[in-house]
Amino acid sequence: MSDTGEPEQLAFIRETVKRAKPRTWHGAKRAENLPVARVVVDKGVLTIDKFFDYEVPAAMAEEAQPGVRVRVRFGARVVKGQREGGELHDGFIVARLEKSDFAGPLAPLAQVLSPEPVLTPQLLRLCRTVADRYAGTLADVLQLAVPPRHAKAEAEPSPPPLPRPAAPAPGGWQRYPAGPDFLAALAAGGSPRAVWAALPGPGWPYEIARAVAATLAGGRGALVVLPEGRSVARVDQALTELLGPGRHVALEADLGPRERYKRWLAVSRGSVRAVVGTRATMFAPVRDLGLVVVWSDGDGSHSDPRAPHPHVREVALLRAAEEGAAVLLGGHAVTVEGAQLVSTGWARPLVADRETVRQTAPRVRTVTDQDQHRDAAAQAARLPSVAWEAARESLAAGHPVLIQVPRRGYVPRLACGRCRTPARCRRCEGPLEAPSADASLCCAWCGEAENDWHCPECGSFRLRAQVVGARRTAEELGKAFPRIPVRTSGRDSVLTTVPDEPSLVISTPGAEPVVEGGGYGAALLLDGWALLSRPDLRAGEETLRLWLAAAALVRPSTEGGTVVVVAEPSARPVQALVRWDPLGHAGLERDERAQLHFPPVSRMASVSGSPSAVADLLNLIRLPEGADVLGPVPVPALRGEEQERALLRVAPGQGSALAAALKAAQIARIALRTAEPVRVRVDPTDIG
Repeated sequence: MSDTGEPEQLAFIRETVKRAKPRTWHGAKRAENLPVARVVVDKGVLTIDKFFDYEVPAAMAEEAQPGVRVRVRFGARVVKGQREGGELHDGFIVARLEKSDFAGPLAPLAQVLSPEPVLTPQLLRLCRTVADRYAGTLADVLQLAVPPRHAKAEAEPSPPPLPRPAAPAPGGWQRYPAGPDFLAALAAGGSPRAVWAALPGPGWPYEIARAVAATLAGGRGALVVLPEGRSVARVDQALTELLGPGRHVALEADLGPRERYKRWLAVSRGSVRAVVGTRATMFAPVRDLGLVVVWSDGDGSHSDPRAPHPHVREVALLRAAEEGAAVLLGGHAVTVEGAQLVSTGWARPLVADRETVRQTAPRVRTVTDQDQHRDAAAQAARLPSVAWEAARESLAAGHPVLIQVPRRGYVPRLACGRCRTPARCRRCEGPLEAPSADASLCCAWCGEAENDWHCPECGSFRLRAQVVGARRTAEELGKAFPRIPVRTSGRDSVLTTVPDEPSLVISTPGAEPVVEGGGYGAALLLDGWALLSRPDLRAGEETLRLWLAAAALVRPSTEGGTVVVVAEPSARPVQALVRWDPLGHAGLERDERAQLHFPPVSRMASVSGSPSAVADLLNLIRLPEGADVLGPVPVPALRGEEQERALLRVAPGQGSALAAALKAAQIARIALRTAEPVRVRVDPTDIG
């Protein structure tokens, strides 16, 4: 008997059928009309980033239409005038032709996997444009854009589309001087482009929903991309309340392959015209696209970790230009890229007046790190007196308190107690951390336990905390505020909501839960230096984004809402937080980068790998005239492997030439059989 309990012979037959390959179709009659299928093969290799022609057997003539999935034999050889052999690969038909440009015999299609046309001409053009922009292959982008097939979901019919909804009332958009006009332009079928600095508070999902409703009322489709599932759920709820069920779908990874593909097909078939979801939703095949919304475009989740690493914002701009759609880049913060779009006139700012900002924003108070060290109250629970009082008043008023801690864990960074030398792993040089109060030290990189650490510089066995994590902060605050519930939200367990009652909510940046039916009475933003001192060009911009996202969850100052930030008050992000001026901060950052010729004023790519591999690529590449090479310089790498990174910079308008040069250099390395890989990222989000 087999493991499944069925007879061995039956189990063998089932497994054999499962592994059976499609027939070769050699000698089969070819299709009479348009007998050639042009196919993009799902094989993401730079040297074969092109289309290949295959013969269409007559038996497949009806199903083998442009956009459908097929299986083809790739790498076949010619034997007696016929192409034979080759491995089976999936692909998509992009066109049917009368004849091929290839002079030799064509291999026939092996199989039509599905007659569903999932690769539309618009989606194909977008994927080709994205691949060219990011020096990648079309096959790699198609893997990001088209979800895997699910046969049962494909067999289910999609419901008929609902009629257009009525144009919505401005609602929360009345708080912005240009808000009602923006909605009116969408409802009239226009394509306005705006960079939106959203007011604090819980209203932004409903404002996005009204923008989507106005677009649907104008007879076009809408697409909303958010950085994580909790935001998707909030906008999904707002859309359902405003439009009712059946007019939109939410696409999330945790739906499961069947349900996600079913919803994707409803979009592709035109059953629904509005989609909300996370990163991959950017490629959803919305018909007659009229609006693209990207919320919090500075969030790192919008940059895909898979090759060729496209960014949602850039894909949105490319798609809007291709399909003539409106664009709404929104968030509590404004990115430098958003400020660049405003400065060039490509987009208009969508901001509230100062009086409205003052009425909706919480009061922001600053405390320096030096004040915290001198403050006796801070020694008890890492809270200076100002923060202590703000927390106490919020709890007394019956509201929760949010405490944002930059690092997760217990004590994630340690140093010698005598000479302050960072504590490092003897195996891989990674930072040592303390997982809990009674646990042994271990390496944050390789996980190796360290039971006998001593300082290599002075020999001391004493350790001190460089950074205190969220769990240690929760432990200390639990002692400082007895009988008050303490909740934590971080990578291991992210809370979606918390009740509007006295409690302490300790959260890492980006994991802050929403208060049910209200807002926090106070937010304490601790250890601001840990965010501001990161060796990255975007440290200030990212810090302000994280602070504003947390502060936006706090009640307005008119209701006693207070934010206390522990950081140097003169720092630019701190001043922008106090004034609640994200667009002004982004404009100053943009002007500074313009002087240094850094993105987004210029275009840039990073090349990283071993020193020999990076040098090899730099020797082969033919950069556009006027390009700069910054580096190479050493970069941190896991397990002690030596790594370097070089930055390639070109002037505006030369981004396509840079991407083409990188792609050609990579192809040359493959042709020369250079073994060591090089990681190429166009428009990297992290520039140290």
